[in-house]
Amino acid sequence: MAPTSTPQTPFGRVLTAMVTPFTADGALDLDGAQRLATHLVDAGNDGLIINGTTGESPTTSNAEKADLVRAVVEAVGDRAHVVAGVGTNDTHHSIELARSAERVGAHGLLVVTPYYNKPPQEGLYQHFRAVADAAELPVMLYDIPGRSGVPINTETLVRLAEHPRIVANKDAKGDLGRSSWAIARSGLAWYSGDDMLNLPLLSVGAVGFVSVVGHVVTPDLRALVDAFVSGDVQKATEIHQKLLPVYTGMFRTQGVMTTKAALALQGLPAGPLRAPMVECTPEEIAQLKIDLAAGGVQL
Repeated sequence: MAPTSTPQTPFGRVLTAMVTPFTADGALDLDGAQRLATHLVDAGNDGLIINGTTGESPTTSNAEKADLVRAVVEAVGDRAHVVAGVGTNDTHHSIELARSAERVGAHGLLVVTPYYNKPPQEGLYQHFRAVADAAELPVMLYDIPGRSGVPINTETLVRLAEHPRIVANKDAKGDLGRSSWAIARSGLAWYSGDDMLNLPLLSVGAVGFVSVVGHVVTPDLRALVDAFVSGDVQKATEIHQKLLPVYTGMFRTQGVMTTKAALALQGLPAGPLRAPMVECTPEEIAQLKIDLAAGGVQL
């Protein structure tokens, strides 16, 4: 397990939600995944999220998910937290994925709010508890109402925090006021799940990031959080402002599309996307190059 784990930072401070590399014919590229994971940890990540949305989890099979976690743990598991995305909109399926992730060596679980079927808060509570009960691994909730259709309300987060294995929340709610109350009342370790709000969320009590732009600017994210934690808010703000073009550019379209394009520009493993995702157009790639260069990314 990575040495950066504390009760306050159970998964470290800087994690990247890793893409899933595929071969030219669309198969899982396990060698590429291991090389990319090693590159990201070498760059300064405390952990990696595997099989998340940026990892195209809606299009990978249960077996592929297990193979991917196993391969990444083999590559970096003694140096970083390998956190497996296991959330679906089917509690039974999520339990299966949680148990599978534990069997192949994952260090933690990321469990997103059930999407599309829009359960009530009691349904969310029971879902998250059932998944946390299914494996002996620490759990990070993932609150992203823009995708899931429902938020995890503060009262529900407070109730869930009573579970001994639910230790953190990835916040992509985009509401600093609600985040502030939930941080104060739940005591969960809070991770920004919205790169543009990385610094603002630190200011209201977050401990770190689960980032997409970490694929290309992990050293900057590390410097930002280290500066903030040490009390140098001016330096943290300067880094935040430097990264604004990267934050904007990487989300002009779906983040997985731009991330794979950026990795390809740097000669790193990525490969094609699985439908319904599509490759960036030449115009989108040209704009991405401009955005990344404006943020200091070398291509």
